[in-house]
Amino acid sequence: MPLETPSERRPRLTPAIADVRRAVRDFLEALPASDDAPLVLVGLSGGPDSLALAAAAAFEAPRRGMRAGAVIVDHGLQHDSAAVAARAAGQALDLGLDPVLVRLVQVDAGPGSGGPEAAARNARYAALDAVRRETSSVAVLLGHTLDDQAETVLLGLARGAGASSLHGMAPVSGVFVRPLLGIRRSTTVAACADAGLEPWLDPHNADTAFSRVRVRQAVLPVLESELGPGIAEALARTAEQLREDGDALDHMAEETIEEIVEHAEAGIAISVGALTANPAALRNRIIRHVVLSEFGVSLSRAQTLAAAALVTDWHGQKGVDLPGIRVVRVAGNLVFQAASDI
Repeated sequence: MPLETPSERRPRLTPAIADVRRAVRDFLEALPASDDAPLVLVGLSGGPDSLALAAAAAFEAPRRGMRAGAVIVDHGLQHDSAAVAARAAGQALDLGLDPVLVRLVQVDAGPGSGGPEAAARNARYAALDAVRRETSSVAVLLGHTLDDQAETVLLGLARGAGASSLHGMAPVSGVFVRPLLGIRRSTTVAACADAGLEPWLDPHNADTAFSRVRVRQAVLPVLESELGPGIAEALARTAEQLREDGDALDHMAEETIEEIVEHAEAGIAISVGALTANPAALRNRIIRHVVLSEFGVSLSRAQTLAAAALVTDWHGQKGVDLPGIRVVRVAGNLVFQAASDI
C-alpha cells in the first residue's frame, strides 16, 4: 500500500480547524484572480498561532489554485533558536508547504532601536519582506489573533498616544496579511491539538519583564473577571471602529493638504486661515502628515499641539522648535523648515 504524502494526511475536521481554515479561505478568495499559481508565504515561528495558520494555508491554497510556502525567521536571541527554527521548518515541510525558507537575522537593540521587542520586530518584518520579494510571493500571512489585537489596544491606551495607537493591527498592511484577527488564541491552540501538531512555546511569552506578557497574564484576565467575558472581543471591535474613523480622517486630511499646502522658498507653507477653518482632529492630522511626509519626522501629540498653537493661540510668539524642524508663522502661513536650512 503506497504511503500517503504530507498533503494527503488530513486531520478530522473539528470546529477549531474549521474556524482557522475559514479565516484563511476568506482572505485567499479576496485575492485578485490569476492565471498563474500565485505563492503566499506564512510567517512561521512554530508557535500555536502561526502553526495553525500554516496548516490552514497548506489545506486551502491548493484548493484555490495557489501555492503556500513558509518563512521562518531565526532572531538568534535564544541559545536553541537554530533548533527551534529547524523544527518549525520540518513541520512546514510535513504540512506540504513549499518553499520553506529559514532566515537568520541580526537584532540591533542599541540606542534608538525602540528596545529589544521593537528591534526584533523590525528585523523580522525586514526579513519577511525580503523573502517575499525573492520568491515573488503575493503576500505574507501572519498569525496575529484577536487576543494579540486586544493586547495591542490596551498597550496603546496605556501609552496615551492618541486614537491612532488604539487602531491595533490592520488586517492588511501592504503585503502583510493577518487572517486570524477574528480568531481567539484558544482556537489556534485547539486547532493544533486537533490536528496532532505540537507547537513550540516561546519562553519569552511567559517572561513578565515584557509589558505585553503582563497584559496577557494579568490585565486581560482581571478585566474579564471583573467586567465579564467578551472584553477581548470588545477591544478588537474598538480597534476596528477607530481604524475606520482614522482612515476616513486621514483621507480627508490628504485631500485638504492638496488644496492648502504650498512649497515655499523657506520650506513648506500652510495657510493659517485654512487650518483655522478645520476642526482640531483634521488640523492636527494635516500638521502631522506634512511633517512626516516632507521631513520624515513623526510628531507626538504634544509636539503637534505646540505647532497648532501658532494657529489657535497666536500672540506673536517667534516659533516652535521640533525634532529636526522649526515652525514659524509668517504672513498668514504656517511655515515648516528643516533645522539644517535655518
